[in-house]
Amino acid sequence: MHGEVRGTVTADSLQTVLDHYSAGDWRAHRALVTGDVIQDDTAEAYERFRELLLQLKLRVHCVPGNHDFPDLMRPVCSRPPFSYCAREEIGNWLLIGIDSYVKGTAGGSVSAAELDRLSAIVADSPAKHVMVFVHHPPVPMGSVWLDSVGLDNGKEFLEHLHTLERVRVLAFGHVHQDYDEIHDGIRILATPSTCRQFKPGSTRFAVDDKPPAYRRIELNADGSVGGELIWVEP
Repeated sequence: MHGEVRGTVTADSLQTVLDHYSAGDWRAHRALVTGDVIQDDTAEAYERFRELLLQLKLRVHCVPGNHDFPDLMRPVCSRPPFSYCAREEIGNWLLIGIDSYVKGTAGGSVSAAELDRLSAIVADSPAKHVMVFVHHPPVPMGSVWLDSVGLDNGKEFLEHLHTLERVRVLAFGHVHQDYDEIHDGIRILATPSTCRQFKPGSTRFAVDDKPPAYRRIELNADGSVGGELIWVEP
């Protein structure tokens, strides 16, 4: 597949990031993919994505982004070792993928049914700590154009997470830039794209010259969260 974002072939850029990870000495237990998986808008592109991520030899948790096509993505990303908006318990932690996709718009929303699903999963789990991941940002990014296409019920979503009491960290995609802040005890993280980045603080759409990136996230048994943002320099 040869889809491009501002002159960068997304599959090639993703392969560069995977090669960087493979060449290092740090090894993950899971991979979290927070949406906008393809650029070619075809079922074949999702199969190509799957082939690339299989190199990791990890379970891969996926959620859809606004550029995705759930009817094409779900069948491919539901076949093991991939999962789609799934849950998993690992040690003291529960991982939950949340769907914020809204057809026909760049922004997102977490439906009442999805909030109920989240509550039921947490209530059913003995895990002491919870990590939630979603595509759209529930918090403002300080960028006029980007904040117009975020999570339209972000405040409600965050309030709901707080009522669950065990949510320690929330990770999201969409914004193509770094974000790492604590909101009322919940650490909220965004990881830059494996392709092109957006310019932080911009009024209008603008791309940055920063390289692709991925994030190491370390979930500790006591509920604390560590890790590191990795920029993949050319």
